[in-house]
Amino acid sequence: MGDQIEVSELDPGGEQVARVAALDIAKASAMVCTRVPGSGSRKRQEILKTGATTAAILELADHLVCQGIELVVMESTSDYWRPFFYLLEDRGLTCWLANARDVKNVPGRPKTDKLDAVWLAKLAERGMLRRSFVPPAPVRRLRDLTRARAVLTADRTAFKDRVEKVLEDAQIKLSTVVSDLFGVSGRAMLRALVAGERSPRILAGLAHGCLRAKPEDLMEALRGRFDAHHGYLIRLYLESIDHLDAQIADLGRHIEAAVAELESTRKAGADPGGSQRLTLVERLAEIPGVGVVTAQNILAETGFDMSVFPTPGHLASWAKLTPRTLQSGAKHTTGGTGHGNPWLRRALGTAAVTAGKSRSFLGTRYRRLVKRKSKKKAQTALARNIIEIVWQLIADPDARYADLGPDWYERRTDPDRRTRELVRELERLGNTVTLSPTPA
Repeated sequence: MGDQIEVSELDPGGEQVARVAALDIAKASAMVCTRVPGSGSRKRQEILKTGATTAAILELADHLVCQGIELVVMESTSDYWRPFFYLLEDRGLTCWLANARDVKNVPGRPKTDKLDAVWLAKLAERGMLRRSFVPPAPVRRLRDLTRARAVLTADRTAFKDRVEKVLEDAQIKLSTVVSDLFGVSGRAMLRALVAGERSPRILAGLAHGCLRAKPEDLMEALRGRFDAHHGYLIRLYLESIDHLDAQIADLGRHIEAAVAELESTRKAGADPGGSQRLTLVERLAEIPGVGVVTAQNILAETGFDMSVFPTPGHLASWAKLTPRTLQSGAKHTTGGTGHGNPWLRRALGTAAVTAGKSRSFLGTRYRRLVKRKSKKKAQTALARNIIEIVWQLIADPDARYADLGPDWYERRTDPDRRTRELVRELERLGNTVTLSPTPA
């Protein structure tokens, strides 16, 4: 199927893979390099080009199986690797996905698809590659659902912003008085505006709940130049929002079913007392800042099998929540954490922001960190704490989250040591401190 040559090379030692195949993938084709034992200590190398259609990939799979390939390695090029990975994996081949950053060619050498495939094969047979995490098919389907929900939620938010821009153009300042423009009162007023009602008094009379106590403010906010043009745009946007609401709700039902199906294959969590059995999502939702939706998003990205990540630190490192260590001589610094999985980072970032405002151990930790670090760094540190807790709860089906309490640091502080620190601080400011015991 391609050119075959034999090459003689020194054995650098380490774990070797005798029969490897490497794929440099493009959108419509792929360059394949196979390296198998040849005569003596030589390697027999074959290079061929194949298409990216299903028939071409299946033909390639049969060819690799006939050669007894033990490992197939491919570079994570956009989404073009997915058909090759999934079809070759279904054929029974062991497939690895390598990070493009880890397989860069040696500088100064020509860069072609053929040379990239050869270089990737040489790295694979010497055991010099790290395997990227590719979840099993059921988790991948759950990922598709949660990511689709996130996209539709962002689209809904965009339409809500457009509604407010139209109101601003019409000099309607309703959002300055109503906390939720799309709540019961806000939607009632928007529908009335679209229907042709222009009287501020009648529109203010549609308020519900505590808004009834602000009739004057509402009438002043609803006095503008709203016309039929604005009403047409608002009607279009409201219909889009309602349509997206229905789609998001339907996705939520499918996500719940997918999570329940995945949980049915593993041991369900139980509380220490054994009186109530909780699902994994419910146990994750007990973490401050992590609700049901965020827990579903996290599970879709990390999967349900923590054997892939030996320790909580491995999971945090994979999520790019640990700073890199940089050393040059006696100088030690830390680098950036990197980008990582954007969907997981977004879910953990939302959880960290919410947890930082709570009266819990995580909230207290955030407030302590933000005194000496930037908000972004403090939120990243809190996100790492959350993902490490998630690892513990997924790895141990009987574990439950127990909050240490907002006063955990105070309870662990030595009063005498704290007193000495405060006295020294006051003395540095030029004060003379005299301590007297407080009467019992």
